[in-house]
Amino acid sequence: MTLNLAVLPGDGTGPEVTREAVKVLAAIAKAEGFEYKTAEFDYGGDRWMREGEPDEVISDAQLDELRAFDAILLGAIGHPDVKPGILEKGLLLRARFFLDQYINLRPVKLYPGVDTPLKDKGPEDINFDVIRENTEDLYCGCGGFLRKGTQQEVATQEMIATRFGAERCLRYAFEYCKAKQAAGQGKGMLTLVHKTNVLTYCGDLWFRAFEEIGEADYPDIKRDYNHIDAACMWFVKNPEFYDTVVVPNMFGDIITDLGAMIQGGMGIAAGGNINPDAGGVSMYEPIGGSAPKYTGQDVINPLAAIGALAMLLQTTRDNAGQFAWKSAGDRVENAIKATTPKLESLGAGRMGYSTTQVGDLVCEAL
Repeated sequence: MTLNLAVLPGDGTGPEVTREAVKVLAAIAKAEGFEYKTAEFDYGGDRWMREGEPDEVISDAQLDELRAFDAILLGAIGHPDVKPGILEKGLLLRARFFLDQYINLRPVKLYPGVDTPLKDKGPEDINFDVIRENTEDLYCGCGGFLRKGTQQEVATQEMIATRFGAERCLRYAFEYCKAKQAAGQGKGMLTLVHKTNVLTYCGDLWFRAFEEIGEADYPDIKRDYNHIDAACMWFVKNPEFYDTVVVPNMFGDIITDLGAMIQGGMGIAAGGNINPDAGGVSMYEPIGGSAPKYTGQDVINPLAAIGALAMLLQTTRDNAGQFAWKSAGDRVENAIKATTPKLESLGAGRMGYSTTQVGDLVCEAL
């Protein structure tokens, strides 16, 4: 079975880190004995400006072309000469909505040798997963302005929750938690994060769906609930408490960045925008931005992009619906764990190795 991969290097240092991820892909494909093909697409700030700043960063036809691939590997989006929001909404959010990537999967894992700002916490304490709903909530863009530019200006933006959207995310989270427990890698506890004491409509919908689905179909999974502000507190104070967390879109955006920092920073954190349905195509990316000031210097840490590749291999299904490349993804993750103790720091230019050399270290660890 050949892995057919679309590569979107993107902006800034994105091409540098995706280059290393593809280098690791070549090494693990050889080690595991599978074939792969890549096709590169230059969607991003440079192309958008080169084409005369079109209305669309990526068109429906171009997005539809990506459906032909098994998965998408994204580098980074963000260009210093493009107004913030254009590329993020025009590419990232459009892809998530168009390809119905309704799950954002964010492992929060502290790897060996990586510093955390949390005192006395180690890899055994920081090891949980956040499952964020990825296509509803405030990101739907429902709202607008009244009397814009005047002293009486009004701006509205609505939080949207549907039972359909909440339920499919919750079911994915329950199944994910159940699978972790069966593999001996979790506690069998799913924590819902919301703000039900204030958001009494959207929060109520999510909480009722959580309780009803859990009681009816997952009685062996312990159910837990945190308000969003409490979760932010407990992520810092007692991260070891968590196993699997499920959260709506906006709150998920907040706590996954917090999760990235307690696991050592944006240079190590990877995420997946996942459509788990049959025939769905998912997109994997490092969590950090394009870091344009480091472009071309070969100093940016590529481990988040390599971690995104590991996730891609672990969670992408082949044409038969099987996780054909999971063992390869597990080997890449283990190679990352073998590499992190060798690095001085995960900040740009402070690793003790260049971007290229870190990619080489991971290949050697395979």
